[in-house]
Parts: sequence; C-alpha cells; structure tokens
Amino acid sequence: MENLANKMRPKKLDEIIGQEHLVGENKIIRNLVNNKHLCSMILYGKPGTGKTSLANAIVNELKMPYKFLNATVNNKQDFDIAIEEAKMHGEMILIIDEIHRMNKDKQDLLLPYLESGLIILIGLTTSNPYHKINPAIRSRVQIFEVHELTIENIIIGLKRALEFLPNIVADDDALELIATLSSGDVRSALNLLETAYYAANDHKVDQELIKNIQAKPIFFHDKNEDGHYDVLSAFQKSIRGSDVDASLHYLARLIEAGDLDSIYRRMSVIAYEDIGLANPAIGPKVMAAIHASELVGLPEARIPLGTIVTEMALSPKSNSAHVALDEALNDIHKGNTGNVPDHIKTSSQTYLYPHNYPNSYVKQEYLPKNLQGKKYYHPKKNKYEDNLNKLWKEMRGE
Repeated sequence: MENLANKMRPKKLDEIIGQEHLVGENKIIRNLVNNKHLCSMILYGKPGTGKTSLANAIVNELKMPYKFLNATVNNKQDFDIAIEEAKMHGEMILIIDEIHRMNKDKQDLLLPYLESGLIILIGLTTSNPYHKINPAIRSRVQIFEVHELTIENIIIGLKRALEFLPNIVADDDALELIATLSSGDVRSALNLLETAYYAANDHKVDQELIKNIQAKPIFFHDKNEDGHYDVLSAFQKSIRGSDVDASLHYLARLIEAGDLDSIYRRMSVIAYEDIGLANPAIGPKVMAAIHASELVGLPEARIPLGTIVTEMALSPKSNSAHVALDEALNDIHKGNTGNVPDHIKTSSQTYLYPHNYPNSYVKQEYLPKNLQGKKYYHPKKNKYEDNLNKLWKEMRGE
C-alpha cells in the first residue's frame, strides 16, 4: 500500500510546501519552468525539505522525458541506458538522488552530455555541494538551497494530508505537536500522522496519542553527513561566543545522538583554542569531566558534561597562545627560520644560565638572527594574562 508521503507528492509547483525563494511568483525556478527553459541544477538541503518533490513538480510541469536514478544504487550500466534514452528523445531530464555519492566513472560519463545539453541534470543531495560535488560537475550546474520547513509550513502539509485519511479527527494542537516533533522534515511529519491515524481505532488523533507514539523530536544528525558536523560547529561556536543556553542546547543534541566521543574531542579543543590562557585551569577540568562521564556513562554522564560546558561558556576567552603558535608555524612553512644562535647551541661555552641571575632572568637573544625582535605572542585583555604579563615584566626588571 502506498504511504501517505508518496500520495502527497506534489505534481506541480503550486503544491510545493515552502521554498518561496525558489517557486514563489517571479522566483528563479518558477520562471525557468514558465519559460520552458530549464538549466542543470543541484538542489541541496536537509532530509524531508522537499528536494525530490520539487524535482518531480518541475518535470511534471515541463512534460519532458525524464529518468530518476540514485548515485548509490544504480550502476554505470543504468547511466549508460539513461544516456541512450536521452539520445532517442533528443533531450532528457536526469534526476540523480544522493549525487554527492556519484563516483568518478559516472561523473566522467555524464560530463560531455551535460556540456552538450543532451542531459539536463537535477541533482539532489543533503550534503553541501560546494564541498562534496566534483568541481567539473559543479561548474556546469546552478546550485539552489532548499530551505528547512517551518512549523507553519509543516502544518499546511498536514492539513492537506487530512483529505487522504478518511474519517480522521485531528485538532490543531495535535497537528502542531506533530509539526514540532518533525523538526522541519515534512516526510517524518506525514509518516507520524499516518501512524497515528491507523493506531487509533476511531481515527481520532490527539496530543496524547502522538506523545505515546513519539516523545522525542527528530533532528538532522547523521554522523556521515554535514548535519553532524554542523551541530559540532554550532556547539563550539556557542561556547566561544559565551552563549551558555545555546551551548547547552547543542550539547543536548549531541548527547541525544549518543555521540560522547565527539563531545569529548570538541571540548578538549575548545579548552585550549578558545579559552586558553584566559582560564588555564579549564583544560584539566575538562579532562576530569570527561573521565567522570566515562566512569558513569549515560544517562548520568550528562551531569558532569552539563556542568563543564556551562563553565566553559561562562569562562573568559583567549586565543592568544594558539594564534601565536600558528604565526610561528607560518614562518616555518615560509622557510623563515635561520640558524640557532651560537650561544644557545648544545656545545656553547657562552650561554648565560638564567637561574644564576636575579629573578632567574638574564637578557640574551634566543631567536635566530633574521627573526630577532619578532613578536608572535600578543596577550588578550583578561585577568590571567594581565597577571602573567605583569609578572613577566617584573622578572625582566621593567
């Protein structure tokens, strides 16, 4: 039996939910369809945002021959057949799902036909095409982002779906809960509505029934796709930006995905990259929190993790130390090094031993001759670095 999501698949642009920036009045894709002049394109966005629906609506409205292939499932022979069909028609739209997984052989096969216009490509992907798509393909297509759907968009789709479910009774609160739980994935929302419809003897769908079926929201979080790294990026940037609430939100998403290893690695980096000398004690504290989390496991691991992430977000920030090292590495990469000064070489007889002098300091050159006077470290304004700088000046007698 065909599921509700497939029954609801839009057949024309007016049935597309959301995506006003592409299919609204006088917008790019609507105008291309209206003018009967389609260009090759890649549609990218999160699962359930309507990429396949948009592709189907385009080919239905244009009434052009088309073929649907999956870069992972279909082999080279399937692509050969598609090209022969295109030659028979003189022009054909080729829809390729998961185009970011298309191997080089298939890409090389398609390139000349994209170039000639025999094949008009509509590629579909959840991955960022600027990172994942071969530049040779990318240069021959237009790239359009399919936006995540809002709760209001999802509710519109759910209300349309009621017409496909005989005798269903669903109030606005139930539909809003379904839309909220779907986290922008219309397919997930429709599947949940359909499950609830058949799970109720009287076809009455209410909030209690929905909660019994699915208590947790869906969110795009695939370890092998951009979504996972987007969450990790947002986690670090929220801590770096000292937004404690956002930091805890993304921590919660990572915990819900059960990805403790990524949390540990990212916190360890943040402690030294973003907090650094503004709060040097944070590094050992992070390691202690990781050890405690490993010791107790989930769900209790959330307690030390929540505590340390809150402290990290609230902590003063400084990247001065790692920026200083990066500047030094940049000099090395450019070959800007020079010889070690003679007086600090292993065999030197002229080295001045600092501990033999007041404050364990004596003025002498340590950098190679061509780098003398070079400053890599530039302290940030925070209490700890201010104190370090003050002690450093006192040690030097300044």
